[in-house]
Amino acid sequence: MIQIIIEFCVSNLANGAHQAFETLKKDPNLDVIEYGCLSHCGKCARSLYALVDGKVVTGNTPEELVNHIYEYVETHPVF
Repeated sequence: MIQIIIEFCVSNLANGAHQAFETLKKDPNLDVIEYGCLSHCGKCARSLYALVDGKVVTGNTPEELVNHIYEYVETHPVF
């Protein structure tokens, strides 16, 4: 099975995405990684976000971000 890669920017984690990071890290089907910068500074300043297999997924709260990530994963299967 191919694992889905979820990437977080350390600055976005400090801005509130840390709870989403911790929640997703518990899912054995996801590979959750923290990076110093993901080069999406405008998005990082405006909302919580993560890259899901290279695609930007956003949320206004950590819970919403987690929900949007799972919605994205369900609608974009990895083969």
